[in-house]
Amino acid sequence: MSAIGYYSTNRQAEHVSFREALLRGQAPDRGLYMPERIPKLSPEELSGLKGLSYYETAFEILRRFLSSELPENTLYQLVKDAYTFPVPLEHVQEKTWVMRLDQGPTASFKDFAARMMARLMNYFLQQENRKLLVLTATSGDTGSAIASAFYGLDNIDVVILFPQGEVSNSQRKQMTTLGGNIQVIALDGKFDDCQALVKQAFSDPELESLGLTSANSINIGRLLPQSVYYFYAWAQLAESAGEPAVFSVPSGNFGNMMGSMIAWNMGLPVERVVVSTNENDEFPLFHLTGGYEKIVPSLNCISSAMNVGHPSNLARLVDLYGGRMDEGGMLYTLPDMDALRRDIYALSVDDKTTKAVMKRAWEKHGLLLEPHGAVGWEGLMRYSRDNPAGEGRIQVVLETAHPAKFPEYIREILAVEAEVPPSLQGLDALDENSVPMEADYRSFKTYLQNKSLGSGA
Repeated sequence: MSAIGYYSTNRQAEHVSFREALLRGQAPDRGLYMPERIPKLSPEELSGLKGLSYYETAFEILRRFLSSELPENTLYQLVKDAYTFPVPLEHVQEKTWVMRLDQGPTASFKDFAARMMARLMNYFLQQENRKLLVLTATSGDTGSAIASAFYGLDNIDVVILFPQGEVSNSQRKQMTTLGGNIQVIALDGKFDDCQALVKQAFSDPELESLGLTSANSINIGRLLPQSVYYFYAWAQLAESAGEPAVFSVPSGNFGNMMGSMIAWNMGLPVERVVVSTNENDEFPLFHLTGGYEKIVPSLNCISSAMNVGHPSNLARLVDLYGGRMDEGGMLYTLPDMDALRRDIYALSVDDKTTKAVMKRAWEKHGLLLEPHGAVGWEGLMRYSRDNPAGEGRIQVVLETAHPAKFPEYIREILAVEAEVPPSLQGLDALDENSVPMEADYRSFKTYLQNKSLGSGA
């Protein structure tokens, strides 16, 4: 397969290889990397995915992007090592399933991207005999997944920023109890403040010597692995190679959603992608009106990982549909809104509705959802009402975090206790270590310049 280059959504940076895009994280012009072309699977190749394990599916999808970057037998070993946990598809009703992406080592869908990304980064860094400093902003599960995936790697140090008071106890403790090459900043601000500091550090020439890169979904290395589980779900459920599916994706920073768009453009039969946000409704309003306004500050909702007032990956979606948006949300060229509306069904779900959906799903179906999954479930239910299925179609809701990560809401709304998976057990007994910080770039920059990274100090 011929090599695929990667360009910046801001169109002011040179095209690079996947290796360079992965290790850089963000393009020098502050844009996000996108593949020059997206390889397509034929109907016969799609049919060939049936019966494969998850890691085998991951190999078949990722090799189409990466076979020119590393030996295929090496890629095979990396995916086999990364995906050692189940990916259940829970049947709910008729042709509707919930794909539980919460069985990994941190009980979050972020494990899928983080584990693959860490292995690829470490492989390339070992080849080059150099180190990197990963900066990551998190509104919840990204931080814990990155911390787990990168913990103990010799070639990579990690600094994670999270908004103090806006992540769950388990999410915080999964980050702050590791130490070693994982260091955590508790920011007095919002997720968007965390993200803004990370982006500013990447573009600061005085920090170039630190070898900064990102493990947020602004990194293309996050998106490619996230395309895999759409193929896996479809292959398990479809009765024919052309049978389309509807995927409902609870969405915050839009990395997960962009994974579905990559899969769709690779030839996966998709009828529609349902993009469900919480009360941070900047995208549903853009989808409706064609005008875009960030929400500053972002609203604090119970689906905390989706508290994003400006999704970074919106620039990629706009680019995919022929428009141009910069990293700050400035829209220079409107995308093809007719095509966007044809392909995407967008809605916003408030906290009151989220709680009601959790209760209704439990009482009607015995379906245990946490707030993010409930937003996704409500999205599919609304789409189904507006677009009756007729003879039936595959419908899949992504459940992105384990209900046990949100015990207070499960207890309050459903009056039950979620079974705690092994990955969340014993956290209360561990000591936490994080650095409190104001949302001020000068303080953050000084920390990066002065901190003895990698020492565990």
